[in-house]
Amino acid sequence: MQLKHKIVALGILPLVLAIAVICALVISLNRQLGDQQAQLIEDSILASKRAELKNYVEMAQSLIAPLYDDGKGDAHAQQQVLEELRQLSFGINGYFFVYDRQGRSLMHSRQSELVGQYLWDMKDPHGLPVIQALLKSAESGEGFQRYAWNKPSTGQVTDKLAYVVMLDRWGWMLGTGIYLEDVERATQQARDEVAQGIRKTMLAIAVVALVAVLLVFASGMTLNVSEHRLADKKLQRLTQRIVSLQEEERSRVSRELHDGISQVLVSIKFQFELASHVLEKGQEQGLDILREAVERLGEAIGEVRSLSHDLRSSLLDTLGLPAAIGQLAAEFEQRSGLVVTYDNSEFDCQLVEGLPVSLFRIVQEGLTNIERHAQAQNVSITLCGSAESVRLTVIDDGIGFNVAQVERRHSGIGLRNIRERVEHFGGRFELVSTPGRSVLDVLLPLKMPATKY
Repeated sequence: MQLKHKIVALGILPLVLAIAVICALVISLNRQLGDQQAQLIEDSILASKRAELKNYVEMAQSLIAPLYDDGKGDAHAQQQVLEELRQLSFGINGYFFVYDRQGRSLMHSRQSELVGQYLWDMKDPHGLPVIQALLKSAESGEGFQRYAWNKPSTGQVTDKLAYVVMLDRWGWMLGTGIYLEDVERATQQARDEVAQGIRKTMLAIAVVALVAVLLVFASGMTLNVSEHRLADKKLQRLTQRIVSLQEEERSRVSRELHDGISQVLVSIKFQFELASHVLEKGQEQGLDILREAVERLGEAIGEVRSLSHDLRSSLLDTLGLPAAIGQLAAEFEQRSGLVVTYDNSEFDCQLVEGLPVSLFRIVQEGLTNIERHAQAQNVSITLCGSAESVRLTVIDDGIGFNVAQVERRHSGIGLRNIRERVEHFGGRFELVSTPGRSVLDVLLPLKMPATKY
């Protein structure tokens, strides 16, 4: 995945996740509110129906009170009471029913086929023993019982709420009930309204989410274009700097060849020509001139070796980094007159490709800066490594410098080169300087950082 796609994904995915969580919370809260609203509606309707049922039963009790309270209680009076209750009704499905304590149906104005049957063990579709539950409610005084019963007008089993009382002297249970389709319709309507509200809310959230995602995408693409332009400018500056460094290095090598080796070789040429003339004349001074020319030739060879070593140490390829740094330290000590201490006793690791050259160049840059600016007397170089990383430390006792000022001014090609080499390998570079002690500390991992885009 390219970097620009990663940026857009990192911008959009958290937004989409947040919107999904918000949607889940909204749906959950709306459903809870819908259930609460439906429960409130159901409780309100049931409360009014309980009061209505209680009034119907009290009305029926007042109607049969003269026959029930006369104290006779004979079969004629009971039959007359059942007849009056059979004729008493309210609405199409509003009727009264009477059962004895054994569960036998004594009167049912809408389902006459049940009269005389023992219904003690009859259960509704929910497994509730209806007559037992009604008798238990009547005897306890609670009176109300909810169950499922066959609705006369439709012939379908429907939820029903009944209110029953006991006529204790006769051992009868008197009651009536109201079917609850309107309660189901009201609660279902409340739930449908909540579901519709959820759909509208989800639609609004989806519109907002779409706008937000488009804004994030547009912002990401704008940022990506800006970053590309900035990267192109940095790449141009880097390319220009590489070309400049190449030209500087070529100029340095050219000066070394012209001012050093070239002049020495010209001098040797003149000495050989002079020696040939002297020898042709038979003079003995020609041998001395030849010896001097040979010595100068040795100096030229040394200059060539020194220049070659500056370009790339051959010991890096033959004996490795510790030996190359050791030779560099020895040559620096001999050339500058400073006391150089080199310790690589704790170095035992395999370096990745390119790392030895970078560490060698870092030491070179550090020693060059010390020689030019530090005014030091002693230099300490420490190289240690493990299975995970390699660490290089260069310490001098010079006059020191202001690190922040140097970095703020971006001065010093050497320090910039060191930092760029360390950043290339994903390492850490620290530079601390005080009067009397300056420390260059480099820590590089032995695994290259991932650079896939």
